[in-house]
Amino acid sequence: MSGPVSVGMTVVVPCYNEADNVEHAYREIVTALSGHDLEVLFVDDGSSDGTLACLKDLARTDPRVQYLSFTRNFGFEAAFSAGYRYASRPWILHIDADVQFPVAEAHKLIAAAEQGRDAVFGVRETRYDPLVRRAGARAYHFVARRVLGIEIPPGATTFRLVRTELARAIVDLRLGTPYFLATVPRLTNRYSTVPVAHRARERGASKLNLRWLVGHAMGLFVGFSNRMATVASVLALLAAGLAGLTAVGAGTGLLGSTVVTVALLYVLLTVLCVLAVSVRYLVAVGASQARPALFYIREATIPVDPTDRLMVENVGVPS
Repeated sequence: MSGPVSVGMTVVVPCYNEADNVEHAYREIVTALSGHDLEVLFVDDGSSDGTLACLKDLARTDPRVQYLSFTRNFGFEAAFSAGYRYASRPWILHIDADVQFPVAEAHKLIAAAEQGRDAVFGVRETRYDPLVRRAGARAYHFVARRVLGIEIPPGATTFRLVRTELARAIVDLRLGTPYFLATVPRLTNRYSTVPVAHRARERGASKLNLRWLVGHAMGLFVGFSNRMATVASVLALLAAGLAGLTAVGAGTGLLGSTVVTVALLYVLLTVLCVLAVSVRYLVAVGASQARPALFYIREATIPVDPTDRLMVENVGVPS
């Protein structure tokens, strides 16, 4: 199979309210990767600022630039999924609009991919993010890999180079709990990680908050491992046994009121924990049922599947 050097890349750049960043990202991409056959595909995730206007300006002046614009904000997974689905080159390089990973670091990913890999993930040598995000990332990687046995490339990030064929296959699975990093090892063992530089965001604010990170982690935990559901089932059985013994003890007078109260509180706590896991599991299962598409596109400079379009206006670059 040919590597990205010989067959070209689509650089996918998801954007949500990144008007201050898109032109800087574009300049850095075309400068650092000028020697490659490039398509630069921006995905506007329903921005409410001037992001789309900036993308239109870039598309007017550079034929390598294309964009997709959603009908509303659908979220990070939807944005990169759309980019992966409509990439035209055999390889996809994912770069976030804030360019916290210097684009020049992509040459490290490219060199690894040329060794016969299907996917190469950047791993931060030093992370310049808020403490909550750094701690949260370490915690969910530890829980996912060590506790729940989910295979994830160690330390992998969204800064990645993936064969388009593989990326599109993952997107087209339409998983109820999409998690790209955990899905790649299920399809191929030809992936690797390389250390790359990282820097603090220079413009704009991060769109990821604690609620999103927790929800994302829980989706991974219940969607890619049965261990939490198994533990919940065992706890439920233990709680039922404890409740039965407490009832017998109370009925026969062997247990005092204080002991009965404490035992019942333990049972209640266990039941609540089991319910929390069960509800989250049902949410994951329900997400796999019939539902609207992951995203809908309003405007695009490239042809898109009619099923992905909604209220299409002014398709193409305005004159």
